Amino acid sequence: MTPPSLATHAHGQPAPFSAGAFVRQAPIRLDDNPYLQRQSARESNARSYPRRIPLALEQGYGVYLRDTSGQLFIDCLAGAGTLALGHNHPAVVRALRDTLDSGLPLHTLDLATPVKDRFIDDLFGLLPPEFAARARIQFCGPTGADGIEAALKLAKTATGRHTVLSFAGGYHGMTHGTLALMGNLGPKAPLGALGGSVQFLPYPYDYRCPFGLRGDAGIDAGLRYIEQMLADPESGVLPPAAVVVEAVQGEGGVIPAPARWLRELRRITREYGIALVLDEVQTGLGRTGRMFAFEHAGIVPDVLVLSKAIGGSLPMSVVIYDSALDAWQPGAHAGTFRGNQLAMAAGSATIRTLVAQGIVAHAETMGQRLATRLRQLHTACPAIGEVRGRGLMIGVELIDERAEADAVGAYPADGTFARTVQRECLQRGLIVELGGRHGATVRFLPPLVIGETEIDLVAELFGDAVSAAHKQCR
Repeated sequence: MTPPSLATHAHGQPAPFSAGAFVRQAPIRLDDNPYLQRQSARESNARSYPRRIPLALEQGYGVYLRDTSGQLFIDCLAGAGTLALGHNHPAVVRALRDTLDSGLPLHTLDLATPVKDRFIDDLFGLLPPEFAARARIQFCGPTGADGIEAALKLAKTATGRHTVLSFAGGYHGMTHGTLALMGNLGPKAPLGALGGSVQFLPYPYDYRCPFGLRGDAGIDAGLRYIEQMLADPESGVLPPAAVVVEAVQGEGGVIPAPARWLRELRRITREYGIALVLDEVQTGLGRTGRMFAFEHAGIVPDVLVLSKAIGGSLPMSVVIYDSALDAWQPGAHAGTFRGNQLAMAAGSATIRTLVAQGIVAHAETMGQRLATRLRQLHTACPAIGEVRGRGLMIGVELIDERAEADAVGAYPADGTFARTVQRECLQRGLIVELGGRHGATVRFLPPLVIGETEIDLVAELFGDAVSAAHKQCR
């Protein structure tokens, strides 16, 4: 293809790519790249994304990426949801430049700075008032996993208990401690016993209901199971310190928890004195069409874990919690890089832009548009089992429609077909990720600034990819 124009603005910065620069062409060659060859020779065998998305990236603006061969891609991965405003958003770039030019120390541990103070003000301003009024914040190491580790330590210290409740399909990080909370068995199997006492519970996955039910009956069965377990003196489960839950499971297959289920979970945890920990590492800051995903249910958690988007594309994680839990001692949780001033500056710029430009409501509208287009594909393609999600966090579960359906009418997940679809998407210039059971759910996490033209193009490219993959696999 002809590379997009790189004419400059008055500021001397390259102009953003546009939909007009996206030229569909013959399938993209994804091999013979010297960067990828050197990466394969030198990087760890644990590397993951390059195996499925073999690209060497050179530039990014908005929802677009350009690789070293000049090919343009629409990015529906967005740093696993990190890039709320897309690549190199002017507000974020300006905040980074201003901070660098200010002479501010860039590494400050947990010492106070004006940039940090402003970031806390901006972040607390997004919280429900009743939560903000009692909130405390702990800056953690740079990843969401460290935020979850801190939340567990906080809850155990405050309650004096040690058991934690987690959910099938959950994903909370890849550290040794957070793996104990993970539903996916693959990363855990080589490690044997993991630390801590964790009890797994069924998540309300309507399409593959663990109780063989659907709708309200499935929700009621799940809630009854949890409440009975906590009330039963012979359940075998010690009183828990915390319940850790995602309001929308991301890696688990983009599965939204029903609002009623979340409200009842909030009631149950409050009645039994259990800290409700909401993992909003991926959903926080507008991803689901609300500033925080728990707002869909109208609840307030005891502990909120945030990362990804809050750093404006740079590494940062925080735990925000009710001051009643603030029982740990000085130094109970620390991390060298918890004072990342550039991330705080970029985070403030992101928050202020989201609010000033109404981007969260825009994400809700664009998510509805994309879901509608994908559901139209669903009716035409029997290999699409379900389209689900909230806002611009959407999953398409792919199935083997030739096999036998289960008791609730769901066909087996087809990870092989999903991987073929992902390759076909990439060859058309569309970057998507996979997740869910057997890696059979195609996940869409575009920047929240994506427009109608790009939404329609994403749906069209995905439809073409599904059609091509279906011919190969069926």
